[in-house]
Amino acid sequence: MLSNSLHILKNREFTHFLFARFFITLAIQMQMSTIYLQMYYEYYKGDELALGMIGLAEIIPFILVSFFSGHVADIVSRRRILLLGCLALFIGSVFLWAFSSNLFAIFRMAGVVALFSVVVSFGVVRSFLSAATQPFKSQLIPRSMYSQAATWDTTVWHTGAILGPVMAGIIYGFNNGNHADWCYAINCILFLLTMLFFGLIKPKAIPEKEKKESLVESISSGLRFVYSNNMILSALSLDMFAVLFGGAVAIIPAFTDKVLHLGPEAYGLLRTAPAIGAVITSFFLAFRQPGKRAGSDLLWTVAAFGICTILFALCTSYWLAFAMLFLTGAFDNVSVVIRQTVLQLMTPDNMRGRVSAVNNIFVGSSNEIGAFESGAMAKLMGLVPSIIFGGGMTVVVVGIINKLNPDLKKLDLSKLE
Repeated sequence: MLSNSLHILKNREFTHFLFARFFITLAIQMQMSTIYLQMYYEYYKGDELALGMIGLAEIIPFILVSFFSGHVADIVSRRRILLLGCLALFIGSVFLWAFSSNLFAIFRMAGVVALFSVVVSFGVVRSFLSAATQPFKSQLIPRSMYSQAATWDTTVWHTGAILGPVMAGIIYGFNNGNHADWCYAINCILFLLTMLFFGLIKPKAIPEKEKKESLVESISSGLRFVYSNNMILSALSLDMFAVLFGGAVAIIPAFTDKVLHLGPEAYGLLRTAPAIGAVITSFFLAFRQPGKRAGSDLLWTVAAFGICTILFALCTSYWLAFAMLFLTGAFDNVSVVIRQTVLQLMTPDNMRGRVSAVNNIFVGSSNEIGAFESGAMAKLMGLVPSIIFGGGMTVVVVGIINKLNPDLKKLDLSKLE
């Protein structure tokens, strides 16, 4: 099985795709972590709700644009969308660097308005990138390798997600200073590297549509497809609610400060603990691809994610908290690989952009809405009780989905290839 997983790396275009995914993930994670740190330490010290508002500012435009971006990803070159999106992110990083640099003090006068403006525009750009990325990946590899590709894709993504916050925390807090400008300068370089590797991939044909559709008809057909497929709908719902209720990532700065009584340097490593767990799990998945027990594995791993979130809330030791977050990432990565594989195997190529957009609204948006939910609940209930509540709700959702779709536990991916 390992040799089969390594064989896919002989596909040069897929390898270029993985490099691009790594650099863009590293840049985005580093950029957003820096924004969270700036917001918490420079503007709203001790206010968890302010951290949640960052997620809300990103996700509102993301949701509003997602259906249109999914339609565009099915009628426009997906490679072109990715290149233009990376260019937009590069320009945003240049602005953030100028905003944070002492050489351009005039930008600092805008305060948090400037930060939120970039976050809002980032939500729009991310909507197009998210709609095009997975469908573009599917055009680079044969159908029989979708599961292996999903494993490598999540491995690379989580590796970038590990390094991004660590680098942001270390660089931002270097020598007891606030060096956000250094972080954003590195972001600029990373986005340029992303454009380079996407540019090395040859343009792919735009999928042929079965019939001419208006914008409204095109969007509606994508929604109907998802809601008529119980397996896709159940897989998306599990991931959405797990991230919505169980995602405590957004308030880790506050947890590090108020519960563990540590600074931004400690935040970086703690923030990456879930990604470290996910990467290590990916090596296990290289030997054992989700197959006959995929449905059962999906339910159990999401439930375990919720339980580990509850245990994280009860931690007062840094390394024990790290271990619990590590396990949340390990269990979450199994569900991500299964969900990606189900979507790719069950979706026609000419609908992948729209289905990917629906997936992004279900799962991608739940990260930011979950960030707002975490911040708001922490404000209402207290930091630790809010995390316990979120983990408990995740376990409850697993039981509800299992009850509504008992066939999910019988899902066998090997029959879909």
